[in-house]
Amino acid sequence: MDFTLMENRLVVAMLSAVVGTILTLFTQRILNKRGLFTYFVSHNQVAVSGDDAIFGTVRVTWNNNSVANLYSSTIELRNESLKDYEDVNVRVFSGDTILLTERTEILGTTRSLKWSEAFSRTLMVPSGGNPTDLQKNLHASDREYLIPTMNRSQVVRLTFLNEATIGKPPFIGLDVLHTGAKVKYRVSLNEFWGVPQPSAALVGSISGFLFTGIVIVLVDNVWVAAITSFFYGIMVLVPGALLIKLWRNLRDLIGG
Repeated sequence: MDFTLMENRLVVAMLSAVVGTILTLFTQRILNKRGLFTYFVSHNQVAVSGDDAIFGTVRVTWNNNSVANLYSSTIELRNESLKDYEDVNVRVFSGDTILLTERTEILGTTRSLKWSEAFSRTLMVPSGGNPTDLQKNLHASDREYLIPTMNRSQVVRLTFLNEATIGKPPFIGLDVLHTGAKVKYRVSLNEFWGVPQPSAALVGSISGFLFTGIVIVLVDNVWVAAITSFFYGIMVLVPGALLIKLWRNLRDLIGG
């Protein structure tokens, strides 16, 4: 019997088992990863009330009350998980910022969000009645919504007109309460092909080392190698974004 052949088969079998185990663990880690929701907040100043003894007065009012600093603030909440969720409870809260009106939308659909049943009951005012001070304070500082379905990569946008303290930008936060999921604030970044530019630049730069090594090995002409590497450096966002998108598609494929 050829022991060399047997040894080779044994090595191949062992390597296959190791690779299969690693792939299985990797797949299970992706599938069992805790759900993640991320959000960012952007603020745009709309108007400022002011008095000028010479040129006149500017007034912004809400229910006949003067609003000193009127802002429009937008929150975008994204499901970064490999799972779809139902009945997701979302709470929006503010510090010294007064929430006024709101507009909600589930991007890619014709739907908007509704307040949660408990929050609606708390703010319910009898016909012909007036809200209590507690209800006014709650409406000015909190909102609670129930998202019926939050699919993977789904984005919910919440826009609030609000009054901020003089000299300070608005503060509006968000919390998600759902089993097996957590929420994380992220900084709003410019995107390239749907990928944050810093991430695309980082991945593109790392892959550039491999690309440069291949060019050095395969291209004999120094000028051709230099020019090729130069253009890769200029277009570094393109391969970076493509690699990240490829990883996302692979992750989604594994996750079903």
